[in-house]
Amino acid sequence: MRISLGPVPDRAAPSAAHEPHVLHVTQPVEGGVARLVADLAARQRAAGLRVTVACPSGGTLTDALRATGCTVIPWEATRAPGRRLPGEVRRLARLVRAVRPDVVHAHSAKAGLAARLAVRGRLPTVFQPHAWSFEAVDGNLADAAVWWERFGARWTARVLCVSEAERRTGEQHGITAHWQVIPNGVDTRRFRPEGISARTAAGPLVVCVGRLCRQKGQDVLLQAWPAVVRQLPAARLVLVGDGPDADRLHAAAPASVEFAGTAPDPAPWYRAADVVVLPSRWEGMALVPLEAMACARPVLVTDVDGARESLPFGHLPHCLVPPEHPDALARALTALLRRAPLRAALGAQGRAHVLAEHDVQRATDAVIDVYRELLGIVTTPVVVPSQSRESITT
Repeated sequence: MRISLGPVPDRAAPSAAHEPHVLHVTQPVEGGVARLVADLAARQRAAGLRVTVACPSGGTLTDALRATGCTVIPWEATRAPGRRLPGEVRRLARLVRAVRPDVVHAHSAKAGLAARLAVRGRLPTVFQPHAWSFEAVDGNLADAAVWWERFGARWTARVLCVSEAERRTGEQHGITAHWQVIPNGVDTRRFRPEGISARTAAGPLVVCVGRLCRQKGQDVLLQAWPAVVRQLPAARLVLVGDGPDADRLHAAAPASVEFAGTAPDPAPWYRAADVVVLPSRWEGMALVPLEAMACARPVLVTDVDGARESLPFGHLPHCLVPPEHPDALARALTALLRRAPLRAALGAQGRAHVLAEHDVQRATDAVIDVYRELLGIVTTPVVVPSQSRESITT
């Protein structure tokens, strides 16, 4: 594939008196990545940075960004690479020339692909995978995704991982990069125990928030659910979200499962839940468990990248199960639903853990320090939460 681009202008490093101008590029405009971009952009702007976001129209992201005063520029892009990619890259290259950012920060696989092809290392480029693309596919597609990530790393000033496990996965697949690990953070004022609850059931309530797709593993949860109901007949399960697997999941769901659709604010669902479950097949570090813990709710997650790092130590015996293992998922759910004192203790511990280690302002400050370091504005080390170390290898 040949993509012809005009030059992307080099930028002089901002002085210490002027904060960087950052261009965020993202294709997802719903879900966890969109929430992370919205939080990061809003807080960067509050810190004095100039912030521009390029993303497709639609979804909740544009409105959230404009409400905080961030500049939003439409960049239409499909979720997967295909015949439209050359046009998407050309449009993004023109956008970069017009915006003239100091730093480009690309989020997730598609934006990471298009942004690095558009910029090609002419500007400091930060790529944040939010889970690796090659984990989502098999066979030749997975091989091609690994090849690209190895190649694209040469045009990446930092590969910013949200967990040590995500970084290790990249290294194990032969990606040689300048790595930095900054765990995800959430807004602990928005996600808190107090507030509106979406309670819909008198009996035990399990809530799963996430895009209805293979990654999030709702099909595994539906396989596990009948075993839970056999032990706890009054139990209810609510799936919050929408996505490509919606019809198939609807067809497989028993009467005790409710589909709530997309929720602009998932916090009321977290507060309503007795247990929040996320049976993912792969992640970098999922936001849903952090948001649920911030609401003082117990969580049950699969042992994928970032899961162990996101949980307090006391959660591990009760709240972590193997991926794609419906029997283990059912047993753990049933055990948690039967033990109200344990759930209360886990909820309190989870809230304290998120306040200490995963507040969004700490994550934002660490990301801003990455920009400053790349631009030579500061020489002090990047500060990251204590449970994760900074890792930079070449």
